[in-house]
Amino acid sequence: MKQTRFGRRLTMSLVAAVLLTATLAIQAGPAVAQGPVVESPLRSYADVAEIAMPAVVNISAEKVADANFQHPFMQDPFFRRFFDMPNDDNHQQQERVNRSLGSGVVISHDGYIITNNHVVENAEKIRVAFEEDREYTAELIGTDPRTDIALIKIEGDDHPAIELGDSDALRVGDQVMAVGNPFGVGQTVTLGIVSALGRSIGLIDYEDLIQTDASINPGNSGGALVNMYGQLVGMNAAILSRSGGSQGIGFAIPTSMIQRITAALKADGEVQRAYLGVLPQEVTQAMADYHKMKRPRGVLVAQVTDDTPAAKAGLEEGDVILSVDGRAIKNPSMLRNVISLSEVGHKAKLKVLRNGDEKNFTVKLEKFPDLDSNGALRQDNESEEDGTLDGVTVSELTNRLRVRLELPDDVEGLIVANVSPTSNAARAGLAEGDIIQEIGEREVTSLGDFKSALGRDKDRPIWMKVYKRQQGRSLFMAVER
Repeated sequence: MKQTRFGRRLTMSLVAAVLLTATLAIQAGPAVAQGPVVESPLRSYADVAEIAMPAVVNISAEKVADANFQHPFMQDPFFRRFFDMPNDDNHQQQERVNRSLGSGVVISHDGYIITNNHVVENAEKIRVAFEEDREYTAELIGTDPRTDIALIKIEGDDHPAIELGDSDALRVGDQVMAVGNPFGVGQTVTLGIVSALGRSIGLIDYEDLIQTDASINPGNSGGALVNMYGQLVGMNAAILSRSGGSQGIGFAIPTSMIQRITAALKADGEVQRAYLGVLPQEVTQAMADYHKMKRPRGVLVAQVTDDTPAAKAGLEEGDVILSVDGRAIKNPSMLRNVISLSEVGHKAKLKVLRNGDEKNFTVKLEKFPDLDSNGALRQDNESEEDGTLDGVTVSELTNRLRVRLELPDDVEGLIVANVSPTSNAARAGLAEGDIIQEIGEREVTSLGDFKSALGRDKDRPIWMKVYKRQQGRSLFMAVER
């Protein structure tokens, strides 16, 4: 059958199309499977800011302070800049009013607000201002200096509140946004990523910090760190900087810790912490090799204090704690955080490596006995303030305090429980938490030793050997009587 001219043209076109398709396929190579399309939860970063910003407030705290005394944090010019406190060098008056600026986050419609403890600590008056210039006087519900978390409240039941996100779901590389009031210029947002998780920088006692390169500057303290859904995943807490400004290393307290602390503050006005009663130690590669582990993991139990939850459960020196309630333990700081955030009375499940074998222990956690409601050291036994060392209160060093303070075994003496900021001892450098080892070249390990040593050479300054825990060494000092 003869094809028509139209038919021949159609056949040639189809053949050409097939050849062109085959040629393109050969040039392109094998087909690449496409992964799942991940849709952005929001159209723009502006959507994230629009969700989070209404719940972030400016906080102004007025504090009456002794002109000759500053909190140790505030003696550092960096911290003064970070908390936006004035550099007032006029010490002519005995009292002055310090005004600190910071940020806060509304976490409930009825006016509960979280911020940093150092923003509102010892404040006589706390003012809260929303972006729309609405201002309220806030009530202090409670503070937890050991995590630098504070809870305040304002009147009303229709305030904009932020949704709490899951900080445990964060991954390194996730995008986050910081919202706060840097330098007091007004509400500001900055964008970055999660740089690291579980950081400990020695700023506060219990740390499990989120590190981010989102710009955090002075005045951002207490502000929000949110994910790309506009949910709160952390509260801005600190920066590492040579200049006092942001250099891409900021830290935030995760919501996993915030929720536990604020729930306790809201219910009781204080935080009751659980404890194990062990002195934890980092596991080195050599220790891992000794225990036939491929890599360092867990924490080594260097000491078990008598009559503590750990001792009652059967833990021993030399054990390696691998996990608590199924959560792998990486370092002593992590162990401290996991235990302290557990409920008092909780029966913790510990996996322990002992003599090469993994064993399971159940430890009923108890309330830490050496903390009062303000997080200060509680006096376990008789304390005495001696008039010959004016303004200083000391206490005998118990095993529990030794474990709590993580003191070396060779450090003996009396712990300084309180020092008046205007005393001669404070001016000489004595501080709370120091260990007085010797007075007049005589060792002091009891209150009797203390009184006896102070009773000698009353016409001369008091010569003391003192162990400074922060420096990890002993110093000598002379205190005028």
